[in-house]
Amino acid sequence: MFSRRSKIVYFILEGLNSFALVYYFSYFYFFMGKTYGFGNAANLALAALNGGVYALISFWAGKFGRRFGYFTALRVGFVVMMGALLVGLGVHSAVGHILVMVIAVIGMCFTWPTFEGLVSERETRRGLQHMVGTYNVVWAGTAALAYFSGGAMLDKLGSKSLFYVPVALQLCQLGLTLWIERQIRRAARAHPAGAPASRSASRKEEARAGTDPVVRAVGAAAAMPEAHPHSPATTRKFLRMAWLTNPFAYIAINTLIAVMPGVAGRLGLTTTLAGFSCSVWYFARLGAFAGLWYWDGWHYRFRWLLSAYVALVGSFGLILLVPNLVVLVLAQFLFGGATGLIYYSSLFYSMDTSETKSEHGGIHEAVIGLGNFAGPAVGSASLYLLPKYTNSGAIAVCGLLLLGLGGLAAIWNSGQRD
Repeated sequence: MFSRRSKIVYFILEGLNSFALVYYFSYFYFFMGKTYGFGNAANLALAALNGGVYALISFWAGKFGRRFGYFTALRVGFVVMMGALLVGLGVHSAVGHILVMVIAVIGMCFTWPTFEGLVSERETRRGLQHMVGTYNVVWAGTAALAYFSGGAMLDKLGSKSLFYVPVALQLCQLGLTLWIERQIRRAARAHPAGAPASRSASRKEEARAGTDPVVRAVGAAAAMPEAHPHSPATTRKFLRMAWLTNPFAYIAINTLIAVMPGVAGRLGLTTTLAGFSCSVWYFARLGAFAGLWYWDGWHYRFRWLLSAYVALVGSFGLILLVPNLVVLVLAQFLFGGATGLIYYSSLFYSMDTSETKSEHGGIHEAVIGLGNFAGPAVGSASLYLLPKYTNSGAIAVCGLLLLGLGGLAAIWNSGQRD
């Protein structure tokens, strides 16, 4: 289940998942604005709802994958998302589309923690660096492609494509998942690894382990534990800092995605041009992932995390507060690089310090959901309370990001440094 050959399939599934979800969720705000007149405040409220649901469900979904099996979790996720989006094809009300979005978010919660667990299980520390790097490059690359091409797709194919394109990709994912599961079960039957003496003993052992038979039969022998180059106190501190900064990064990301239709309108961009001009940070994040994949000098180095966070705050303010296309494009390079290092830190430290990959993946995704909720919620509330001040939402979120900087410094200065 955890062989390098099978992990190639997991990366294909991950890439399809990223393209489908970025196309739907990112351009959902353009769709709601064009179809139902949603402005920045309403779209931010939608983004906050999206993040709140994701934060609540993804932690539990990570535990679900560990208990009932990774493939079971993927099947649940794909079926729920496909069902929701197929219903979306026939919905003609704003409330109906919001409900479709919520159900699609619930389905999505079963996918990302599962992919993170699948690609990270049974890896040495060096192997983990390679797997996490590959994982990040794959989803970031397909996300960049989806946002870059999504505006043109929506203009050319029409609003219905927001639903049937992801459904087609998820149908492919479901078929590929069923295929690889059959291949692995066939291999498990042909080459059983350390099977107990009796069937009843096997069932008892599987129940204690909380995993499906495939997990036990294939790759059951984990890699020999390696001595960690850093003390437990240091690894815990960096994990806490990463779990703090990543939701704050997603405060900025989800706020930016939700108000991007407003930014495009202010600059006079069509949906197609918005996809081209506002996808720069996706490609910058992809470049950051690629660089961090091959160079591990940033591991457990506070100055890199601090610099990325400062760059995040500055670039976010420039994108939203300076109405200039050149500034918008240039600031996105900084924003993408900063979010890349922060996200990579959270995922790598989560996997580097955990034996339960899917559960820690669920925690990693849950804190992303908290960020996805908090930023848009603050921005939306500011715009509703101060409707005459069009920049009040962006300024409020910048203030929230500065609070995160204080928290980062507090964690770093707590206790003894290693």
